[in-house]
Amino acid sequence: MAEEEEESELSDKQKVEIAKWFLLNSPPGEIQYVAKDVKSILNNDDLYNEAASEAFPVYNKSHLISLQMPNRSGDVLVTSFGELEGNAFLDPRTTQVAVVDHVKQVCTEVRPALDEELPSPYIEEFRCSLDAEILKYVEEAYPKGVCSVYCINGKDVEGPGSNFELAVVISAARHSPQNFCNGSWCSIWNIQFKDDQQTVEVKGKMQVGAHYFEEGNVQLDAKHECKDATLFQAPDDCALALSSIIRHHETEYLASLEASYLNLPDSTFKDLRRKLPVTRTLFPWHNTLQFSLTRDISKELGIGK
Repeated sequence: MAEEEEESELSDKQKVEIAKWFLLNSPPGEIQYVAKDVKSILNNDDLYNEAASEAFPVYNKSHLISLQMPNRSGDVLVTSFGELEGNAFLDPRTTQVAVVDHVKQVCTEVRPALDEELPSPYIEEFRCSLDAEILKYVEEAYPKGVCSVYCINGKDVEGPGSNFELAVVISAARHSPQNFCNGSWCSIWNIQFKDDQQTVEVKGKMQVGAHYFEEGNVQLDAKHECKDATLFQAPDDCALALSSIIRHHETEYLASLEASYLNLPDSTFKDLRRKLPVTRTLFPWHNTLQFSLTRDISKELGIGK
């Protein structure tokens, strides 16, 4: 009699790692849907809770999600720049700290920030001026956009003569699952104030994510980095110069994305599908403009408005 082949069973650790992979690779705004399916497949609450408790914090911070604070005083960005102990996140604009339930993606409580959690008055003048200018820009450029400015280095500097660093974080999302399309924009700008050189160096990272899934599964994940610099000036002048730099680079990048979308039917779109799909029906390459993918993605990301 032939020996029966033993089926290899995944260990609990392997199951958790696979579950985490699916959660962490969820498209923008869709981790709760993925989590529901993952929980059903695992059919083990302990394994699911272990995977979720590890994956959700990483996902939330990498996607820069924003959550409304319980007292309706504003939104807090879930980002490593404002992360404190105990799942707490600082909102510099309102000088409040929000405690976050990562898995449920909600704020559970809010408290006033402590003095040691805030920058010195000297740094706050630069931070506050820049925050005001970035807020104006985001309100103009991004539907439902959220932004914040953090001091990430040298927050105890009391006056001129020392270097310090701020970070501008911008997050915008448009979730429309009923229309089979979700999109997000994230940008992080590290700004180094070098007093000894009287310069301000800027490094930006931008990322666009989109998911179109009407009778298909098409995802966009585009990233771009850039550098710039300006003079070290008074807080208000620095804020104007830095917001102009950020506006310029983000507008330029969005314009390049829009230009690439216009070329989708002739180039990129062809690479998204097999010449002969599993339906065994030839794809109409001669008339790809009949498909609304380009228009829908552009609309969901607010590009071209």
